[in-house]
Amino acid sequence: MNQASFRRFDESRLDEWQLIDARFRDYQADAPRRVLEHLHRLAGDHHGYPVDRFEHCLQTATRALRDGADAEMVVCALLHDIGDDLAPANHAEIAAGILEPFIDPLNAWMIRHHELFQGYHYRHFFGQDRHAREQFRDHPAYARTVRFCDHWDQASFDPDYDTLPLEHFVPMVERVLGRPPFGGLPDPIEENEPQ
Repeated sequence: MNQASFRRFDESRLDEWQLIDARFRDYQADAPRRVLEHLHRLAGDHHGYPVDRFEHCLQTATRALRDGADAEMVVCALLHDIGDDLAPANHAEIAAGILEPFIDPLNAWMIRHHELFQGYHYRHFFGQDRHAREQFRDHPAYARTVRFCDHWDQASFDPDYDTLPLEHFVPMVERVLGRPPFGGLPDPIEENEPQ
């Protein structure tokens, strides 16, 4: 059997779900390659910034690595703006959604909120409250998000910075995105009766 034959889930059989599960696991294992392929779409996209979005992501990851961040944090730094291509107005949510199954929940929160936190450095130019991040001061991820934004993200628009190439980060991305999502996937069970 190459593919399932059901037309509705309530017509499906266990052997079909076993096939789908095996294909899904193969597809999931290939996620790091597809994510990195998508990251390349940010190359050449300057939006008026001094460096393109791809260089910005590489530079943010390089700064995090050189500052002693662990592999998970470096991968967060590398992928934090990956959503810019698909959802510029909500890019942080896209990046957090990609990373969330594989990372610490506090790091997912950090990525989800980095745009607001980084606004400390520019929101006042738009007549907005640059201190908006203070509403989260008591959140357990507040300090790491401030560090991420203040030390790495907002500082990574330097065209003269000695940025590491993407190849340097590929093994880290493969390790982090190669983790079992959400701690592990369920296996199909022999009993297929509804519970």
